[in-house]
Amino acid sequence: MRELFDLDPGLVFLNHGSYGACPRPVREALRAWQDQMERNPVEFLGRRSAALLRAAREQLAGFVGAQADHLVFVPNATTGVNIVARSLALQPGDEVLGTTLEYGACDATWQFVCAQQGAAYRRAAIALPLDDQAFVDAVMAAVTPRTRLVFVSHVASTTALVLPLAALVDAAHARGLPVLVDGAHAPGQLDLDLDALGADFYTGNGHKWLCGPKGTAFLHARPEHHERLHATVTSWGYVAGNGGHTGFDAYTGRSVFERRLQWQGTRDITGCLALGAAIDFHHQHLTPEVRSACHHQAVALMHELAGHFGLPVIGSDAHFAQMAPIPVPACDAEALRTRLFEQHHIEVPVTQHEGRTFVRVSVQGYNTRAELEALAAALHQAFAHG
Repeated sequence: MRELFDLDPGLVFLNHGSYGACPRPVREALRAWQDQMERNPVEFLGRRSAALLRAAREQLAGFVGAQADHLVFVPNATTGVNIVARSLALQPGDEVLGTTLEYGACDATWQFVCAQQGAAYRRAAIALPLDDQAFVDAVMAAVTPRTRLVFVSHVASTTALVLPLAALVDAAHARGLPVLVDGAHAPGQLDLDLDALGADFYTGNGHKWLCGPKGTAFLHARPEHHERLHATVTSWGYVAGNGGHTGFDAYTGRSVFERRLQWQGTRDITGCLALGAAIDFHHQHLTPEVRSACHHQAVALMHELAGHFGLPVIGSDAHFAQMAPIPVPACDAEALRTRLFEQHHIEVPVTQHEGRTFVRVSVQGYNTRAELEALAAALHQAFAHG
């Protein structure tokens, strides 16, 4: 599979989870859409974009188990979180509840938005190693009468843990609380059925494990929430039936949800349109068998090195997909990452959580056992002298 990607042949790339890697067939589809747009940008963006995006959303909806009318494209999952955060009508004293496993940029979003509105962002402390029932219990124990929304990752970025999402959504809904899911790492790594899950809001990236172009993501919202959501940029989507200075209205007759969040003028939509090619690539090359093999390689390396360093893992094998957090002795995380890259040509993130250090390895279909062995050897060397 490596030949389908243009990764540097001298690089051991074990960081698919950060920005992904876009295979050549998907980039060829992207360029074809870009060429088509540039033949007549006014027609493409002004008159055709709504239908093109609709078709792209229908294909994406089939992949994530949703309905096209409940999806919109956004640049990344953090943007999806921001849309919900900035649309939530918080009052002074209200609370938004997250966990200690959330992504830092999203923590920052909630801290900023809550501070602006006199609300508070609280995080339920999650003990590790992860236990599913204990996780749900810890989150629900942190709920107060002032809680207005529960925010949770599907796959935690720093620790790579797959969290027990369905059980948490059910527990939160039983308390009358809406749930926003940061699913940045899930599409393409986990099988999704968003309709069955029933979360109020779910945002996920297309550029990571789905191998789509950069800047492609989606926000899914249950229909009862559509009219309350506002774009982070106010543009022509807020003027129903008015095409603005162009005289065109690609979104006449579209829902408020779709118009507000998708019609923003000169926004390059070709990456979103190329997601269909990424889905086709995923079905052809990243089959369940391939993804399962990647999972087994990732957790095997995690156990091998955890045993070597005499450190515990933070979850069962079922708590990980194609990413696994290798526990290493406490160290300067950035110095270790730099050493691995500069001395060994290994691209892999080194993360820290509650005083522990992890090498978060991603295993994608193009990775080989030899590359994982190279990482193991480099880590043995890095900590050889204690």
